[in-house]
Amino acid sequence: MEKRANAEEESTASPPISAAELRALADEADARLSEADAADIVSWAHHTFGPRLVVASSMADTHLVHLAQAVAPGVAVLFLDTGYHFAETVGTRDAVAQAYRVDLLSLTPRQTVAEQDAAHGPRLYERDPDLCCSLRKVEPLERGLLPYTAWITGMRRADSPGRARLRVVAHDAARGMVKISPLARWTEDDVQSYTARHGVLTHPLLSEGYTSIGCQPCTRRPLPGAGARSGRWAGRAKTECGLHP
Repeated sequence: MEKRANAEEESTASPPISAAELRALADEADARLSEADAADIVSWAHHTFGPRLVVASSMADTHLVHLAQAVAPGVAVLFLDTGYHFAETVGTRDAVAQAYRVDLLSLTPRQTVAEQDAAHGPRLYERDPDLCCSLRKVEPLERGLLPYTAWITGMRRADSPGRARLRVVAHDAARGMVKISPLARWTEDDVQSYTARHGVLTHPLLSEGYTSIGCQPCTRRPLPGAGARSGRWAGRAKTECGLHP
């Protein structure tokens, strides 16, 4: 089931646990679960945080959401509806909402694309992609995460050199949360194996040569032999949207 978040709706709830306690919890869990199976990591997160746990998904792929709903049926899933997505990404989100046992929440920026163009000029993604990402991704995510104590991401160490030392469980100090990456150790072969074994929904553009899918204006097919994320912000030094500082 999909729900759509009103851009003005915010939660003032705060986790009933101190930053020091969250850090200690994350450190202990990371040491214990660093070599654990992804499903066991999600199970730990579900039993530890209950309804204060949320999954974040770009819908560029759905294996994480499939795994999460298999372990924790009804888990909340946040999708950032930036207004710049490929139609195939929105279609994948809609298919997930129908096929998977999740509570899917689409988060929207405070401004529509037209309102942002009026305020900052057209094609902000070309002139200042960091600001565009901040307005259309980072701010909505910050708002969407407010009711939760822990969030699950699909980040993998194999994604890029910058993620090579990714922890399975970390203290997200900037947000006062625990950040969980149950797929941290997965390779591309692991992803393909899981997808085939479970008949996971796949984004249509993956079969057309795209390996990392974000907003349409800033996503290209990578060149042969280039890294999986090289098609994102191609020609720029930018490699991350700011969701994972």
